[in-house]
Amino acid sequence: MSRHAHTGDTEAREPLLTGDYLQPDELDSDEGEIIFDRSASNITHDADGSSQRRLTFEEAVEEAGFGLFHWLLLLVCGWANASDAIEILCVSFLLPTARCDLLLSSSDMGLLTASIFLGMMVGGYMWGYLADQRGRRKVLVVSLTVNGLFGGLSSMAPWFWLFLLLRFISGVGVGGSIPVIFSYFSEFMPRLRRGAMISALATFWMAGNIVAAGLAWLVIPRTWAHFSLGRLDFQSWRVFVVLCSVPSITSALLFKLLMPESPKFLMEAGREKEAIHVFRLMFALNMWRKGKTLPEFGLCTSSKQRGKQDETKTWSSHKGRLGSIVKKGLVPIKQIFDGSLKSRSIVLLIIFYCISFGYYGLWMWFPELFARMEDGGSPCANVSRPPSLSDQNCYPVKTAVYMEGFIIAASNLPGNIFTILMMDGIGGKALLSCSLLVSSLSVFLIYVVQTKAQSLALSCVFSGVSVIAWNALDVVGTELYPTQLRSSALGFFTGVGRVAAIMGNVVFGNLVDTNCAVPVLLVSALLLTGGLVALLLPQTRQTELT
Repeated sequence: MSRHAHTGDTEAREPLLTGDYLQPDELDSDEGEIIFDRSASNITHDADGSSQRRLTFEEAVEEAGFGLFHWLLLLVCGWANASDAIEILCVSFLLPTARCDLLLSSSDMGLLTASIFLGMMVGGYMWGYLADQRGRRKVLVVSLTVNGLFGGLSSMAPWFWLFLLLRFISGVGVGGSIPVIFSYFSEFMPRLRRGAMISALATFWMAGNIVAAGLAWLVIPRTWAHFSLGRLDFQSWRVFVVLCSVPSITSALLFKLLMPESPKFLMEAGREKEAIHVFRLMFALNMWRKGKTLPEFGLCTSSKQRGKQDETKTWSSHKGRLGSIVKKGLVPIKQIFDGSLKSRSIVLLIIFYCISFGYYGLWMWFPELFARMEDGGSPCANVSRPPSLSDQNCYPVKTAVYMEGFIIAASNLPGNIFTILMMDGIGGKALLSCSLLVSSLSVFLIYVVQTKAQSLALSCVFSGVSVIAWNALDVVGTELYPTQLRSSALGFFTGVGRVAAIMGNVVFGNLVDTNCAVPVLLVSALLLTGGLVALLLPQTRQTELT
C-alpha cells in the first residue's frame, strides 16, 4: 500500500531515515523499549525561532514505545471483543431449552438467531460512519451500552415477538462495537507489532466463545437457577441471558472511565494537542520506572480532515437536513468502491459474505444439531421433529449438549495461537485463503461422517481452523483502508456479513427439518469460494496505516 503523508508542512515531507539513522535490519523492540530513536527527526521552526520536531503518526507511535500501555489496551479491547462474542452466541446456547418456553418452531429459531445479525447489519455501517466522524471511543461506549442493556432486558420478555425485538436492538449495539474496536486498537499499534497484536485481540473472541459455552454448561441445566418473577416463570436460560449481558456493560464502563481517544483519529481531525497528550500518556506507561523522558514534538495533522469535521458539525447543528446527512453518510461507500480501492473492496465483499454465511450459519446451530445427535448418528441423520410445538420436551436439560459446545469453543485455542505466531511471518492473505479452504473441507466431511464422535471431532477442526480465517480477516481489513474510511469500510463489510449470516440462519431454520444436506453443503461451497477469492487480495504484511 502506498504511504500518504497527511500534512501541509514542507519539512514533514522530507524522508525520515537519512544519514546515520537506524536501518530496518537494526530494529528491535522489547517490551518497554522505544522501537525507533529519532533524536533529530523532522524539524520545524516556530515564529519565535525555536525548533520543534514534527512527527507523522507512525513516527509518533514509535516514539511512544511499546509496553504496559499496549498490554492494558489489549485487555480492555479484548474484553469488549469477548463481550460481543458472548452476546451473539448467547442465543445459540439457549435454543435447546427456550424453544419449549417460547413455543418455537425451527423457522422461529432461524428468525431468532437471524435477529441479532439483522441488528448488527443496521448498526454496523451506522456506528462505523459515526466513529469516523465523531471518534472511536464515544461510539464504543454507546454501542456497548446498547448491546448489554437490551440484551439483559430480553431475559424478561414473556413473548417470542418481544424477545425477538430486544435481541434485534442488542444486535444494533454489537454491530457498532465489532468493527470499531479493531480500528480503535490498530491505531495505537507500532507498525512492526500491529499484525501480532491484532491477532492477539482477535483471540478474545475465542475467550467469549468459551465464556458463553461455560456459562451455558454451568447455568442452563441447573434447577437452582429457576424461580418466579411475578407472572413470569424465570427459567435457567433467562438467568443465562442476564449473565451474558454483564461483559458488555462492564466494557462500556472501562472505555468511559479509563481509555483515551484514538490518536490517529485526533490527528486526522486536526486536534493536535489532544493527540500529543495521548502519545505522552502512552510513553509514560510504556517507560514506567525506566527514567526516560519524551522530548517536545509536534504532529503532522490533517487540515483537510479537520475541515471535513467542522463541516459535519455545521451540518448536524441544523434541523431539516436529514436527507443531506444520509447522502453524506453514503459517500464513504462510494469512495471504497472507487479508484485503487475498488478491486480490493469487491474481493472483501465476497469474502465477508462467504465466511459469514458459512461460519454463523453453522456455528449458531451447533447446539441444536448436537441435541439431535443425542441418540447417535450424524447431524443430518435425525431430522424428525414432533409436528406439534406443545409436544416438545426440553426438560430435564441434557448437559452433554453444552459440554460438547464448550469443547468446540475451546478448540479455537490452537488456531488462535497459530495465528499470533505466524501472522507477521506468513501474512494475512495466505492465512485467510488456506484456512477457508481447510474449513470448507471439514464442513463437507461433517456431512459425510456417520457417528456423533466423528461429527464432534470435525466440528472441533472447523472451529480451530475457521478462527484463523477470522483473525486474518481482522488484520487484513484494518490495513487495506485509510483512517478516514477504515471504520466505515469495516462497518459496511460487516454489514454485508450480517446479511449473509441472516440468510444462513434462515436457510438452516427452514431446511434443517426437511433437507439438512442442502445448508451444510452450501456452507462448504461458500467457504471454498471465499478461500479462492482471497488469493486476489493485495499482501499487507507489516504495512503502515494511512
